[in-house]
Amino acid sequence: MKAVVLGAGRVGAPMAVDLLSENQFEVAVADRDPVVLESLTKQHSGLQAIREDLSDAEKLAAVLEPFDLVINAVPGFMGYATARTIIEAGKNSVCIAFYEEDPFSLDPIAKKNGVTMIMDCGVYPGMGSALIMEAALQFDAVHSVLTYVGGLPKIREWPSEYKAVFSPIDVIEEYTRPARFVENGYEVTRPALSDAEYISFPKVGTLEAFNTDGLRTLRKTIDAPNMKEKTLRYPGHAEKMKMLRELGFFSREKSIEVDGKQVSPLELTSQVLFPNWIMKPEDRDFTVFQSIIEGMKDGRRLRRRIDMYDEFCPKTGVTSMARTTGYTATLAARMVANGLYSRKGISPPEFMGKHPACMAFMRKGLAARGIEYKVTIEG
Repeated sequence: MKAVVLGAGRVGAPMAVDLLSENQFEVAVADRDPVVLESLTKQHSGLQAIREDLSDAEKLAAVLEPFDLVINAVPGFMGYATARTIIEAGKNSVCIAFYEEDPFSLDPIAKKNGVTMIMDCGVYPGMGSALIMEAALQFDAVHSVLTYVGGLPKIREWPSEYKAVFSPIDVIEEYTRPARFVENGYEVTRPALSDAEYISFPKVGTLEAFNTDGLRTLRKTIDAPNMKEKTLRYPGHAEKMKMLRELGFFSREKSIEVDGKQVSPLELTSQVLFPNWIMKPEDRDFTVFQSIIEGMKDGRRLRRRIDMYDEFCPKTGVTSMARTTGYTATLAARMVANGLYSRKGISPPEFMGKHPACMAFMRKGLAARGIEYKVTIEG
């Protein structure tokens, strides 16, 4: 079977290598950056490199034509259009692109084309969402779902005190897109970076949690009156990012003239900020995930807590965020390729949580890669 990974970035490249590791696929990786592609294929001779501008739908369709399975790892702003092109090409796929548009709007065309697409298939949304659904099915009624998740450098280094463990432009998207959550049965929208609070985690210590738009499809797929997701960073990060946002540094409007050319503040910010966020070869990262699900079972209160902590892997040189995000997606891709998951249309990851065989497959594959989600039952 032939598989292609769209995007050779921080997560895309490790996914391509992982797909290659078990000899199930002939693997290609497509990206517009020749330097990244050359470096990747030099290290892994079995990979095919395809240099192309994936934002061009016609060129993308040509890239997809010879492949049986696609992993969509492009930046979020390209994610929806790329997903649509994949579906129109009639290709089964797994998607980690974090886009703003409603993925279910693609469901009719996916079903018409007989396509299976698992979207938002990372840490959270992703495996965490699947585990939340699995847990929710054990309740008679779910009252609340509260989730904390974040990836950070192990060393907190001033002034940024942060390293982008996935696409930096997608990090900015998290800080600008309004956060949607459910409160007392109603959908509520709050600014990203709002309602900051301090939370303590084992192995990590105190982190700052703030609102982001990570609840995603759970708003529609789980019936609970209270659901919220918060992103984790080192304390003080939210205030710094709010200041930049409110001053207009993240604006996409081309309102500034530089050497006779109109550019957006975000383009300038990217040139200054992003180099400071780059993970250096010696840098190490960690990922924290925790979700607390509360409700009723057989007339009594029940609480389930799901925890995951992971670190950079020195053996493979793969960051924790690439491991926890990318390996979730590659295992889901294998599941689709093997026919273990075959539902046609758009599937959020929590749909996997409805199938014990799928969850067993995902757990086993992640555990083999050193990633374990622990479930604690109280009540």
